[in-house]
Amino acid sequence: MKYNFNLDQLCPATYAFQVIGGKWNLPILAILSESKTIRYNELKRRLYGITGTMLTNCLKDLIDYGIVHREQYNEVPPRVEYSLTSSGQHLVPLIESIVEWGEQHVPSNIKSADSSTE
Repeated sequence: MKYNFNLDQLCPATYAFQVIGGKWNLPILAILSESKTIRYNELKRRLYGITGTMLTNCLKDLIDYGIVHREQYNEVPPRVEYSLTSSGQHLVPLIESIVEWGEQHVPSNIKSADSSTE
């Protein structure tokens, strides 16, 4: 469920968590941080379990926040590429820190379950 917040009244940390806090936002940002640009279908392939509608909505939200840039090329067939804006690039160290923290603090029973599926 998405709530309507008055962003002028939120503290900066709450705003930051609103931007990256969606179920798919952090994985999308992590994938975008790995490459300069990525096309929609490649992004969708790398996000196992996401629907096309959900990916489109998440990308629209991230574009509205100024984190993701959408470039449409007038070609046949049409080509659309996504990349991080400079504001999105500033999130990359934060994403890396979150991943590092998770690696250090994930419970051992989850680690062993993940390693058995590889």
